[in-house]
Amino acid sequence: MNLEVIILAAGQGTRMKSALPKVLHPVAGRPMLQHVVDTARTLGPTAIHVVVGHGADAVRDALAGQQLQWVMQEQQLGTGHAVLQAMPAVDPQSQVLVLYGDVPLIEAATLRALVELSQGAPALLTARVADPAGYGRILRDHSGAMVGVVEQKDATTEQLAIDEINSGVLAAPARDLNTYLPAVGNANMQGEYYLPDILAMAVGEGRKVQAQLAGSELEILGVNDRLQLSQVEREFQLRQAQVLLREGVNIADPARLDIRGTLSCGRDVSIDVNVVIEGNVSLADGVRVGPNCVLRNTAVGAGATIHAMSHLEEADVGARANVGPYARLRPGTVLAEEARIGNFVETKKANIGVGSKVNHLTYIGDCEMGDGVNVGAGTITCNYDGVNKHQTRLGDGVFIGSNSTLVAPLRIGEGGFVGAGSTITKDVGGKELALGRSIQRNIEGLQRPVKRSTED
Repeated sequence: MNLEVIILAAGQGTRMKSALPKVLHPVAGRPMLQHVVDTARTLGPTAIHVVVGHGADAVRDALAGQQLQWVMQEQQLGTGHAVLQAMPAVDPQSQVLVLYGDVPLIEAATLRALVELSQGAPALLTARVADPAGYGRILRDHSGAMVGVVEQKDATTEQLAIDEINSGVLAAPARDLNTYLPAVGNANMQGEYYLPDILAMAVGEGRKVQAQLAGSELEILGVNDRLQLSQVEREFQLRQAQVLLREGVNIADPARLDIRGTLSCGRDVSIDVNVVIEGNVSLADGVRVGPNCVLRNTAVGAGATIHAMSHLEEADVGARANVGPYARLRPGTVLAEEARIGNFVETKKANIGVGSKVNHLTYIGDCEMGDGVNVGAGTITCNYDGVNKHQTRLGDGVFIGSNSTLVAPLRIGEGGFVGAGSTITKDVGGKELALGRSIQRNIEGLQRPVKRSTED
């Protein structure tokens, strides 16, 4: 059996009150639509068709380069009309699964079960909810068999009391969709062509339609406003945290971890509260991440510690290294084993050698630093001349005294020493002492200023 997936993503999403197409609003750092596409791919479909309308160009650009078939719905005339636009490109012998670009929590296992139910006739994904307001209600006969769906605006008072609702997710043989969809009418309050109407048509022909109950209400939650978006975000984050916990990661509070990308962890990793993961991040065995840290596209080696309030972006942290607190590692920073970046230190395009220390209030940019280097507080590598960037090279065992200014391009040889408060503009040889400061003068007879009278 060939499976093809149709994802409906043409809606405007007016309740989002945003210029961004609704399906592009992010969940865990990725567009909602991307989550639906990724879940669909796990089913092994031969094709994925995405129906777009409002903001079509933006949607296509956001998912550019992926194996997707784009379908334009010029007028948004309902779900049945949207699916009908995609059917000319669907193999008539295939099974079809219809998904929605604003329902990102749908699970692959649920969809597999739904597709299996739909081999002989259309099957619908339903859910029982505490508050069914806004959803179509599932209609069943006296034997409990599903006979159709009624939209809320068209429902009677009795039907409004039904708590089993239509998720909109439907699977059916392509031949059924080709047969029934052209016959769907729009004689309803909305004047739209509803996809679930094909269920009543199938029942009218004496066929038995099926219903698959979703695992939870959240699984079929569609996003129509910012509140629902926040609910989906929290649920998605909790699911990710639960997976990590089952894999042995120690998470101080699963409700206060945000993963907006992918996170891989070794054994005995510990993550404190309010940590944000963005892009691709890997934490090796025994890594500890303190509270309120942000890690973006960063790898952290075994036994390393990232202390509180640190921000790491496109950095590579070696084994047993220490970072922070309040450190910022910008793109291109590489820390070797047991290196130390301390509080209020910023690095950029810097290779920090084994056991080297940059502990306090320092900027290290465009720098090649050897092993065992010690950089004192308040040091700055002046890497920018107003036009070009230049590099500073520090050999093994170099010592930089506090409050020093290293004006690149500059090379300090192995074992070189820079006295505190120096401005260094020329290369320093190995084991040389460099002093670049004015001579101290002590002037006798200092006259301290006198505070003026308040009457003056």
